[in-house]
Amino acid sequence: MKEVVVATTNKGKVAEIALALANLPVKVLDLSDFSDIPEAVEDGDSFMANAQLKAKHYAHHTGKACLADDSGLEVDALGGAPGIYSARFAGEDANDAANNQKLLAELIGVVPEKRTARFRCVLALADIDGTIMTADGVREGIIGQDLRGLGGFGYDPLFYMPEMEKTMAECSKSEKNDISHRGQALKIMTKILGEYLK
Repeated sequence: MKEVVVATTNKGKVAEIALALANLPVKVLDLSDFSDIPEAVEDGDSFMANAQLKAKHYAHHTGKACLADDSGLEVDALGGAPGIYSARFAGEDANDAANNQKLLAELIGVVPEKRTARFRCVLALADIDGTIMTADGVREGIIGQDLRGLGGFGYDPLFYMPEMEKTMAECSKSEKNDISHRGQALKIMTKILGEYLK
């Protein structure tokens, strides 16, 4: 059984990842299982750069294989923003509510057909022998005019998927795992990791 540290303390994210890896011979840990680990400095210029940087940093400090993700929202009307700054769109200490309010404010007057956006997720797994594996996933949608749904986190209540007639926050956990950007990336990573562990 290989121990894999998920590089986050976000319990929602850890639960999603643990569910996706449930059929592999891995034990999922997260950063709250360790103490006194310095936080990774996310100074990369892309989701890929940040995911790899975090995976390597935490693999080094925990001495275990580490899976990190960098993900966020790209809104076409905002030139791809908030992008890698999604978690701190409304400021360094911003929470989900503040980020969602800022996004709605930035899109005032933008017609629905111009509110296209995508969630993007890049996963990187760094093992202690220097092996790096990556996978990425994308989910297209539209930014709604108001918050809908109580599930998920982040921008999920604003991310509307026309073909499903609901927001990401209105999806069940298993539905979200199946269709989300992280879900797509995890499917790819699960296959890569399965082969790697053989």
